Amino acid sequence: MATASPTRMPWWTWAAPLLAWIVLITHFIVGVNRFVDVASAVALIATVFAAVYHAEVVAHRVGEPFGTLVLAIAVTIIEVALIVSVMIKGGPDKATLARDTVFAAVMIVCNGIIGLCLLAGGIRHYEQGFHVQGAGAALAVLAALTILSLVLPNFTTSSPGPMFNAPQLIFAGVISLVLYGSFVFVQTIRHRDYFLPIEPDQTEGHAPPSSTRVAIMSFLFLLAALVVIVGIAKSLTPALERAIANFGAPKAVVGIVIAALVLLPEGLAAFRAARVNRLQTSVNLSLGSALASIGLTIPAVAATSLVINKPLALGLDGKEEVLLALTLILSVITFGTGRTTVLQGVVHLTVFAAFIFVAVVP
Repeated sequence: MATASPTRMPWWTWAAPLLAWIVLITHFIVGVNRFVDVASAVALIATVFAAVYHAEVVAHRVGEPFGTLVLAIAVTIIEVALIVSVMIKGGPDKATLARDTVFAAVMIVCNGIIGLCLLAGGIRHYEQGFHVQGAGAALAVLAALTILSLVLPNFTTSSPGPMFNAPQLIFAGVISLVLYGSFVFVQTIRHRDYFLPIEPDQTEGHAPPSSTRVAIMSFLFLLAALVVIVGIAKSLTPALERAIANFGAPKAVVGIVIAALVLLPEGLAAFRAARVNRLQTSVNLSLGSALASIGLTIPAVAATSLVINKPLALGLDGKEEVLLALTLILSVITFGTGRTTVLQGVVHLTVFAAFIFVAVVP
């Protein structure tokens, strides 16, 4: 996964978090202005890439399938922290942010990232393979998580609108953790072989694992990067909302931007893996990220909503339910044979384009 030297790390991977901390401290001292906002945006993007780089180093050190799990959880921690920080600071108008971000993450992963991976891998290698059992297990959990968390709230009657009441929120959070925890158990212990590369002797694109010292340093830099990313993103949220409002785009676009930001580096990692004919790694990264995004985000935002008494709307609207159903059906068909070509990539990217279009032009 990581391609760095096993005995050293690139200078930018430690310089980016350091710069981000300097920018964040400057923001607190100077306050809000355009120059600080621009510097914060640059530092945020660079630090997200650095954070995922360090997660990849740690992941490569511990091996598959634990490696992709480390990366997925690291990225999801960023997403959860951003959503929770905005929920705490925002008012009732932020009630749909968690729903919009989680739904955007599912659509970006299952259609955008997977579509690009299948297209790029198919163009270069014609046909690629993966373990059907692993993909099927991930899709089963993904279907249960998305329907129970994002569709069921529209059909309950204890509270008005697309919202769960307190007992239902607790139940949703608990079953999300149970489902995700069960998947992690299957992925890492009970049926680990379902998620290992389909061609174990394939070494193209792999670098030697980093030394223990470098892995420990990457872990520490990863923690520092995650903390500063949350701080900068929280300070940038008002500027992001103003920019989106100036363009006349719907509020749901804020969730898409947040999800795209945290998933971009992981998407690039999955894309690189598909290009070197490691589609199993791409599938692990993509579906694992989607599962972590729901399985960890829903409990976190549910707990936050209950503790600080903030409204939380989880139910999708009609057009989003249609897109979600189409995505789940398409994913089952795509991953049902164990082989993929460019055609599946084109179809997934078409659905992703439709999701972006109807989000901007509802």
